[in-house]
Amino acid sequence: MKAALLIPFWRGSRNRFFPIGVFPAKSVALGFFGLLICAAMYLISVRTITYFHAQNELGIILSLKLLQMAWLMLFAMLVFSCMVSAVSALYLSKDNEIVFAAPVDPADLYFMRYVTTTIYTSWMMMAFSIPVFGAYGRVFEAGPLFWPLLLICAVAIPLAATGVGMALTVILVNLFPARRTKDIIVYLSLCFGIFIYVVFRMLRPEEMVDPERFGQFIDYLSAISRPTSSIIPPSWAANLLAGYLVDRQIDWLLFALVLITPLALYILGEWAMARWFASGFSKSQESFGGFHGFSKAGTYRPGVWRWLFIKESKLFLRDSTEWSQLFMIAALIVVYLYNFTVLPVERAPMPTEYLTNIISFLNIGLVAFMASSLAARFVYPSIAGEGPAFYLIAAAPLTAGSFLMAKFAIYILPFSLFSLLLVLVSDYLLQISGPMWWFSLACSQLLTWWIIALAVGFGALYGDFNAENRAAAVGGLGAILFLFTTMAIVVIITTTGAWPMYHLTKSWLAGQAFSAKNLIVLGIWGISSLLAASASSAWLLKKGARKLSG
Repeated sequence: MKAALLIPFWRGSRNRFFPIGVFPAKSVALGFFGLLICAAMYLISVRTITYFHAQNELGIILSLKLLQMAWLMLFAMLVFSCMVSAVSALYLSKDNEIVFAAPVDPADLYFMRYVTTTIYTSWMMMAFSIPVFGAYGRVFEAGPLFWPLLLICAVAIPLAATGVGMALTVILVNLFPARRTKDIIVYLSLCFGIFIYVVFRMLRPEEMVDPERFGQFIDYLSAISRPTSSIIPPSWAANLLAGYLVDRQIDWLLFALVLITPLALYILGEWAMARWFASGFSKSQESFGGFHGFSKAGTYRPGVWRWLFIKESKLFLRDSTEWSQLFMIAALIVVYLYNFTVLPVERAPMPTEYLTNIISFLNIGLVAFMASSLAARFVYPSIAGEGPAFYLIAAAPLTAGSFLMAKFAIYILPFSLFSLLLVLVSDYLLQISGPMWWFSLACSQLLTWWIIALAVGFGALYGDFNAENRAAAVGGLGAILFLFTTMAIVVIITTTGAWPMYHLTKSWLAGQAFSAKNLIVLGIWGISSLLAASASSAWLLKKGARKLSG
């Protein structure tokens, strides 16, 4: 029965990526594109870790500390992503009526949701983190045995995160007498915010950059070389890999913990499912109450775009699985900006002004990548999120192009404010002024608008109107293609703009007049970027509108 429940997921995924009787050109090209991105991440990581490793013992310790930090933050993100998806997957999926009508044991249902939730929430994070972690094996010359250890950890940690998330979801949905089950996500988001803060404090990042806090340098080395924690699964994986990188020995206790923990958490979740799922599912079917008052005759009725904005806002606010993620975003913003306050720029071998401007330039790419991930979560599935009710929009006196432009206009404001906040505050903390301040502001806004347009276009082209939930929609071919495309665009735009900005910033810091050649090159770059963004966005939106109209 367990295998039978996974057949629809397996066949749906197969037909989506490898349709029968048709050569999967898009899937092959997408896979090749993904391999190129992974290779680029691997090479960049190798170069970065090599820089640390080439230093003294301090550099090696710092590189291993970064490994521990990466595993902890990755686990935190996986747990929250699973908790957000588990409520919809377990209690509110569209196929629940069919599944529950069959003689299905709750344990079998839990297995099916466990596997699908793990794949939906973990595959992308782990696929792009393996090249980064694998670079450690290359730099430390760990040998071929490091890769099996890494793959075991890369599978075990997401499974453990899913076990934690699903078990907590089943228990909390049963305990909280919420009239609207998805409101439980509010509590889960608050727990995640607290968890992020605790994990971040466990990492003690200020100790990594401030050796003067310690009386002797050996105390500093001892402080930063301590394992971050020994009670959570990502620490076991990080310490297992770090121990093998340094000593070429496997800590069999940590290895056993990494293997056994996912199984133990799965058994705990399965037991919670059998004991509490029925009562929790009953609560999830309760009405949220309230009433709807019809508007009086003769009252003002807003235009089409305003109606769409009101509809989108109400859908967002009524779905607590959506708006509660603002807690997560707020926590990430706080942690992101906090990093700029502890950067030891004054201890760098180069002048502080040069270093801060370099960091500000790199920050443009980081902000764009964050906007891409959020657009994939919120904007891309918003088209297909209309579901069966899309026929109302199709029957309305509204063209598909106007509908997509309205979607673009609705999401452009919050995303623009998001990127503005990150760029302006980080530039303020870095004390950036002059041409780099204007460049970071303009380039981040250009990339943000471009990303939103692409998210709307790809969502119209590849949106799955029959997806069980938004997490399932994000795992489709279109979402992957969107993320790969935006990553490539961010890399191309920032790298091509680096040369003129380097020379302009250098002239400004030296108090020299700007070169006409550099200004012309920057102008050509800006006009070319605007034309590329406008042309590609218009083409994709037009193609998406044609797809929806057909």
